[in-house]
Amino acid sequence: MKKKQQDFWLGLAFASPFITGFLFLTVIPFVQSFYFSFTEYDIFTDAKWVGFDNYIRIFQDENFYKALGNTFFMAFIAVPISLLVSLLIALLLNMKVKGIALYRTVYYLPTVIPGVAGSILWLWIFNPEMGILNTVLRYLHLPDPAWLMDPAFTKPSLIIMGLFGSGGGALIYLAALQGIPKDFYEAASIDGANWWHKFYAIILPALSPVTLFQLIMGLIGAFQIFTESVILTGGALGGPDQSLLFYAVYLYNEAFVNLNMGYASALAWILFVIVMLITVVIFKSSLRWVYYGGE
Repeated sequence: MKKKQQDFWLGLAFASPFITGFLFLTVIPFVQSFYFSFTEYDIFTDAKWVGFDNYIRIFQDENFYKALGNTFFMAFIAVPISLLVSLLIALLLNMKVKGIALYRTVYYLPTVIPGVAGSILWLWIFNPEMGILNTVLRYLHLPDPAWLMDPAFTKPSLIIMGLFGSGGGALIYLAALQGIPKDFYEAASIDGANWWHKFYAIILPALSPVTLFQLIMGLIGAFQIFTESVILTGGALGGPDQSLLFYAVYLYNEAFVNLNMGYASALAWILFVIVMLITVVIFKSSLRWVYYGGE
């Protein structure tokens, strides 16, 4: 009995750094933000209770709908495109060709570039006058859009930027592809299955748990887009016609620029509810399209 108590306190001592950090950096701020969402608070003066005023004001705020619409665009358009491209790259990198290790390294390298450095690099690429992208388009006698200066092309530009880092997702798909037993392909070949039949009946179901993981992580990432928007717009809130005003950017601007901490806390709680609802819907729907080993 004494030995068990000693093991318990020893285990607690080793876990205490995590418990302390989780308590003071996650749980307490989480509870405080809920309280502040019902107050008018600017850090320098005491919080003033205002009830549901912040939430009512949010649903009357045009910038809220603009930021939410832009964020939804990236979540429901950009994320599926990114998944599809990652899968296609993984299928190519799974082929047995000479120098495949080099190709895998080249496709993965862009994912190690920090977000700020990558955004600055794409600022040069998207430059309408001197950027390499428009230079190539003009050489091919194709239209050369203003990219980050044209509201119609700002979000497509961001999608192209995101595809630059598809190597990370492709690597996860590649690992899953190599885990599919060869017996499955051999049995399908004996039954006369062609490449499409194998892809539809073997590869897609086998990759469905990985797709679920990447879909949820991609959606969460889409709701947290911040660095790219701030760098590409040069700090101007939302850029041209606020086409790059994303939810996280608007929340940050209200909290740390306008010092509307109460209003920003209410925005954060609405974002939390939206992400939670979307995640629950995806998990519920996954019962129909995700297959695990042994099923």
